[in-house]
Amino acid sequence: MVSEPIPPRSSYASDPIPRPARPPASSTPLRDYLSGARIGVDEGYAVLPRSLAESMPLPWQQQMANLLTQFHQMHEHLSWPTYRVVPSRYERLVDLDEEQLAEVGCIVEIDAEGELVYRERSGRRIEEPEQTTVLVSCLDPIPSEHANATERTPPRGIPMPEHGVPDQGIPEQGIPPQEGQPSSGATHGPLWQAREDRQQP
Repeated sequence: MVSEPIPPRSSYASDPIPRPARPPASSTPLRDYLSGARIGVDEGYAVLPRSLAESMPLPWQQQMANLLTQFHQMHEHLSWPTYRVVPSRYERLVDLDEEQLAEVGCIVEIDAEGELVYRERSGRRIEEPEQTTVLVSCLDPIPSEHANATERTPPRGIPMPEHGVPDQGIPEQGIPPQEGQPSSGATHGPLWQAREDRQQP
């Protein structure tokens, strides 16, 4: 019996498996997305307007409800505070009025030469106020069917109860109240950032 010659090994080798051109899947997809998001996200929180979430298509709502249920069940053992969301936007420091300056913790005065000088409450002078932006409260442009910060939050950023009486236990900061609104102050220190596109001298 004559055996047939064994074909060369290369004749059985298959073509190499093509690798996908896209990068490998990330192990932190949510962090990656939120790091690049431009709306409703900062370094610590991601805000979803309830009116928009509740108006999503039904399949989306079902998926989100399932995810939130699992999320809350996993973290319900933590001591959760009550979060208060205040609609805000960045404005130039030099464009703010007296009440807005008080909200962000700044004061303005006139020096001996008649020039406006902007300072923090600590007295430190703010250099280049024309190139400095600050975060101030504003009206919420997103419509809502529920009572939201637009309806219950005065310009100083402290929500009012629905009956119009200031919340108990909120310290006054000595900021003059607006007509028909309680006196209240900024709930945290100054928030400002220098613009990256400032012109070099």
